[in-house]
Amino acid sequence: MTNNNLDIKLRPTEISDLDTLFQFQLDKEGGYLAAFMPKDPTDKSAYLEKYTKLLSDPTVNNQTITIDKTIVGSIAKFVMEGDAEITYWIDRKFWGQGIATKGLSEFLAIETTRPIFGRVAFDNFGSQKVLEKCGFIKIGSDKGFANARQAEIEEFIYKLNN
Repeated sequence: MTNNNLDIKLRPTEISDLDTLFQFQLDKEGGYLAAFMPKDPTDKSAYLEKYTKLLSDPTVNNQTITIDKTIVGSIAKFVMEGDAEITYWIDRKFWGQGIATKGLSEFLAIETTRPIFGRVAFDNFGSQKVLEKCGFIKIGSDKGFANARQAEIEEFIYKLNN
């Protein structure tokens, strides 16, 4: 259920946010839906090392999503194989409230790189809806090894041009 009264804000991610954001990735159901996770999502030192580097990478736009100063998720733009892509994660306690949609919409207002792509597991219907509500169009699919499922799965590729 969407709650339009939530005071959702984006702010640049800080190193002090990483402990909280790391905890979100430990959620098994969230990891299953995200599918494409690190080989060992419980390796905190690898997580902190990776994201500390990304925070200083000028090609990456990392934003933390908050509600009333509580961290509820993250969203980022990164470049992979020459394409700008987005990724986001919402703490499962906050799923179904429209936070990902509002967060992505606000993010796309500050991150103006276009085209920008989103990839999502074939069965992650919630994330597919978020992308579609924000104007992304499904343009194809790919297969890749999903560490969280220990299997190759199909992912849908979405694109936003404007």
